[in-house]
Amino acid sequence: MANRLKGKVALITGAGMGQGRAAALLFAKEGAKIVVGDVNVDAGKETVELVKTQTKSDAAFSKCDVSKEADCKALVKAGLKAFGKLDILYNNAGVLWKNIDKSVTENTEENWDKVIAINLKGPTFICKHGIPALLESGGGSIINIGSISALTGSTIPQDAYNCAKGALIILTKSIAIQFAKKGIRCNIIHPGMVNTPMQHTYMKDPAWTQAVEDDIPMGRFCKPEEIAKTALFLASDDSSYMTGSELIVDGGYCAK
Repeated sequence: MANRLKGKVALITGAGMGQGRAAALLFAKEGAKIVVGDVNVDAGKETVELVKTQTKSDAAFSKCDVSKEADCKALVKAGLKAFGKLDILYNNAGVLWKNIDKSVTENTEENWDKVIAINLKGPTFICKHGIPALLESGGGSIINIGSISALTGSTIPQDAYNCAKGALIILTKSIAIQFAKKGIRCNIIHPGMVNTPMQHTYMKDPAWTQAVEDDIPMGRFCKPEEIAKTALFLASDDSSYMTGSELIVDGGYCAK
């Protein structure tokens, strides 16, 4: 099946690399125009060029630090200026800083604020300014990226990240209920361990990587494209009767 997003405009945060870039390319191949948001200007612009050269679609970039409401508002505005509408909001941008995100008994106020600002306030700001655009389009799909860390405790604590992703679950459900009758759907994906730049620092340790893979029933890390395909389902009309739902994509980890 092709052209599942024909005529649609998708705004994707954190689209400069990893899961975000994979989604930008896949959505574009399915007919969507892409609004690329990323704090890394070079990476964001590279994604735009890849969309233009590898697909028959178009893309536009706006620098966006999702922890700043002004940047999120500007990203939405840039998308509307470039393509005249928005149909899909994909809140992909996020951070996991294992070196500073520790137990509730150790984490500093500064670290809490940084992690919550990006992982929770960011999606909130995008929705605040993006939902009116979806309403103007007659509805649309919002996709949030959660984490299996929101569903289980962590042997090595990362409490600010887990709390932010947990709060994103109820934000997803609240938006889903508020806007269901207005044609807006909102769902959340909980990835397991994904082979993206966010994990590459830790994957340099072969022992760590092997231990993680041994703990996953399918025995491997997820590919960014596998999350992108799940997001494509939620962005398309294939999931037209789904809202407020949580999809776990973790190789069986949470089923143990």
